[in-house]
Amino acid sequence: METSIFQYGELPDFKKFTPENISKQFPNVIEKINKDFKNIENNLSNYLIQNNLSWDKVINPLNEVNEILRWSWGVISHLNAVNNSESLRDIYAKFLPEIISLSNKFGQSKIIYDSLVKLKETNNLDQIKNRILDKEILEMQHRGISLKKIDQEEFNNISEKLGKLSTDFSNNVLDATNQCFLILNKKSEVDGLPERVLELMAISAHNHLKKDGEVNVQNGPWKLSLDIPTYTSFMTYATDRKLREKLYKLFVGRASQGDKNNSQIIDEILSLRTKKANLLGYKSWAELSLSTKMAKEIKNVENLLEELREPAFKTAKIELETLKKFAKANGFQQSQNIEPWDISYWSELLRKEKLNLDQESLRPWFPLKDVLNGLFKLSENLFEIKVVEATNDAPLWNDDVLFFNILNKEEKKIASFYLDPYSRPDTKRGGAWMDECLNKNNIWNNTLPVAYLVCNQTPPSKDKPSLMSFDEVQTLFHEFGHGLQHMLTTINLPQAAGINNVEWDAVELPSQFMENWCFHKNTLLNIARHYKTGEKLSDENFDKLLKNRTFNCGMATLRQLHFAITDLRLHSSIDKNEGKTADEIRREVAKRTTVIAPIQEDHFLCCFSHIFAGGYSAGYYSYKWAEVLSADAFSMFEEADLENTEDLKLIGKKFKDTILSLGGSLPPLDIFKLFRGREPKTNALIRHLGFSEAK
Repeated sequence: METSIFQYGELPDFKKFTPENISKQFPNVIEKINKDFKNIENNLSNYLIQNNLSWDKVINPLNEVNEILRWSWGVISHLNAVNNSESLRDIYAKFLPEIISLSNKFGQSKIIYDSLVKLKETNNLDQIKNRILDKEILEMQHRGISLKKIDQEEFNNISEKLGKLSTDFSNNVLDATNQCFLILNKKSEVDGLPERVLELMAISAHNHLKKDGEVNVQNGPWKLSLDIPTYTSFMTYATDRKLREKLYKLFVGRASQGDKNNSQIIDEILSLRTKKANLLGYKSWAELSLSTKMAKEIKNVENLLEELREPAFKTAKIELETLKKFAKANGFQQSQNIEPWDISYWSELLRKEKLNLDQESLRPWFPLKDVLNGLFKLSENLFEIKVVEATNDAPLWNDDVLFFNILNKEEKKIASFYLDPYSRPDTKRGGAWMDECLNKNNIWNNTLPVAYLVCNQTPPSKDKPSLMSFDEVQTLFHEFGHGLQHMLTTINLPQAAGINNVEWDAVELPSQFMENWCFHKNTLLNIARHYKTGEKLSDENFDKLLKNRTFNCGMATLRQLHFAITDLRLHSSIDKNEGKTADEIRREVAKRTTVIAPIQEDHFLCCFSHIFAGGYSAGYYSYKWAEVLSADAFSMFEEADLENTEDLKLIGKKFKDTILSLGGSLPPLDIFKLFRGREPKTNALIRHLGFSEAK
């Protein structure tokens, strides 16, 4: 008999997860889950009659069947994101309706709901278990458990449609990104680009055109594509303004035309989300979304965003005027306006002049291996852990993937993680993320937590390792922060361990907290070594990076606020939105949240995967909400003494024992107060962003 590839509780054997094997074996997993679910309902029905409910009888079996489903579907979803292919995509789309149907079946089981409510009423449970139960009961209500049968059927139809629409949206973005590219043949078209970018573009063109012989870096051809490392570099360094304009318009117009047009999908998603929220008794999707978040109410989010918007807008206007004056003093035609495709280019030139900082020239000081060693050393000092590479001990989905174990101070393994660092535009979706491979679970077989950490940084070339930009260094620290919360949890109940049960708008706290260490002198100078000479980054260059933190920070912050406020408006202000398209609403919001209005060709919403294909709908504000928390948390280290090793260890241990360890066992505000001793304040973030003077 063939051994199943779906071995829950173990590391997936990724090479066996071929489309053929998944297609053949995943139906068996679904069948088993359905049988287990039926048995659970039968048992719970008897326990309800006998009035014999307990935590172990109700919650543990439910958790086991949910975890089997999460793990099995999680492997397929993960591979669909990092190793995408036409056949895998088809399989994902084929099974998605069944997964949504299963989820609705669990969430709409009257027997389970009655058991949870009865368990809460009749058992004297501790605070953590009560919090878990409250969340489970509310989630079931949000899955339509209390609806009449006819409304429940409509609810389920909407859920299935939304699942398919989100997948279609994501696929359209991926396809549009891959299909839009330019083959460049003239040297003048790539003037200004760093050598490493030319090399990647030349290799990409060589492979695309199926050319024989050596790759010609200096004479081309070069493939100019829309993957983030290439796009960002071209917009920042290319001197050819017309090509920058062309590339920019392609980028912001992705998935807005032809058969890959997401405009109609957006309208359908927004309409269906509103209907779904209304069925559950909420006025809007935002109201429904915030009912499970730390912010609780729309007005609380609006207040925070406005508190940041006002100083950011003032600062951004000053920054834009400075940029215009600089550009016109350095050859930009007086009669022309600064356009969106000019911002990155002239900002980089201004950065070089004002700060004498050439970010590209600093890449040799940030080879991936040294950055990882520095990150692990920092974590060892702060959190009493040790990170050890164990790539040969784990099955991988790509040869570039690395695998690590985390040991505690007694050198006992407590967790592991995968790191998939490099961009692979053809098969891997853009961005960076952390996801769960295995959750901590002490109930059956003492499963240790395992995380996926995925980035899209510059890959190594023929004669160079992966040399990271400073932004890529920050991204790696960010994702590792997410991983730490997943891996260092001490909560033994899997429903509240790691990031489970943590309110969405608090989950970015550890990740953004870790980014702050990139601006701590000792930390960064211990990381940054030239990959050839071993020379340390100079104090002078560190000071430049520190000043660069607030360079054009008004425009950068305003960009995030533009996305957050647009997201909230699309999902909340039903009365204001009536009769307007999503694009019209976004342009209305732009009047208060941009200093250069979006151009006609800008259809960014059509590739805004965070809110239409990810989990950030009516929650994009979470980045700024959590940034307030993380900046305030880091200020506790600043107030002590960042150069005092003993102080750092003491506060680091406190951070680990609260923010990182307690997961979703308590409300995030309570955990924050356990660490900080008070409620969060915005002062530290406004100071870090350099807005104080602009207020």
